[in-house]
Amino acid sequence: MSDELAGGKLLLDHPAEAVARLTLNRPDSRNALDHETLNGIAEVMPALDRGIEVRCVILTGAGGVFSAGYDIGGFSEHEFAAEAESLVAHPFARGLDAVTAHPWPVLCAINGHALGGALELTLCCDLRICARGAKLGMPPAKLGLIYGHTGLQRFIDAIGVPRTKELFLTGNNVTAERAEEVGLVNQVTDDGDLEDAAVELAAEIAANAPLSMRGNKHAIDMLNSYSRLTPEQERELIELRESCFRSEDFREGVAAFAEKRKPVWRGR
Repeated sequence: MSDELAGGKLLLDHPAEAVARLTLNRPDSRNALDHETLNGIAEVMPALDRGIEVRCVILTGAGGVFSAGYDIGGFSEHEFAAEAESLVAHPFARGLDAVTAHPWPVLCAINGHALGGALELTLCCDLRICARGAKLGMPPAKLGLIYGHTGLQRFIDAIGVPRTKELFLTGNNVTAERAEEVGLVNQVTDDGDLEDAAVELAAEIAANAPLSMRGNKHAIDMLNSYSRLTPEQERELIELRESCFRSEDFREGVAAFAEKRKPVWRGR
């Protein structure tokens, strides 16, 4: 029995002892991440910190897709031109930060395609298990978008600079096997086995010593979170990102995506 959250866009159930499963549930929109879904994630993740009652969380998607990424289909050209940064950054960052900050292990079960912001969401989880038929990719280069530096840092931390450049400069999707090879995912299973494999792995994790799990996760995250940018460098990257939202190419990329056509880039 699942609880419906965020207007039914998230489902919460408990498939094993001390394991909670949060399912993205917008199959008609390929589980795209809209504001309600992201705010729902931000609210439910802290609520799942219940002492040792829930010691592992699974994040997955309903249907045959994990998520097509951030939902850009609901905004007009005017909204994008005037408010793009705030429209995208606030709920998106809030949702992803809640997953990153969760003190217990979070396992992502990538049941199908994970694209754009959804792929970054998978990197906020501690471990990733992926269905063999899934494709993973980052399409900002095909949309005229400069990706946020905090998101780029997550990819650099996970797969290094060369593979991050490969993802972001080509915009091409990669197979589950390739994702495992470069470190985007930890394990690949046959499509029909993913759900059971994810629950089995989560139950194995949850059976470990709670203080050890929390302590080791905290120590690893702290060791990996030292500052790398000066305030001036961070401001430069933020301004660079904000500049793309004012560009003709970004509006063209969004329009072409919505109209399912090849974009015509102008370099401005």
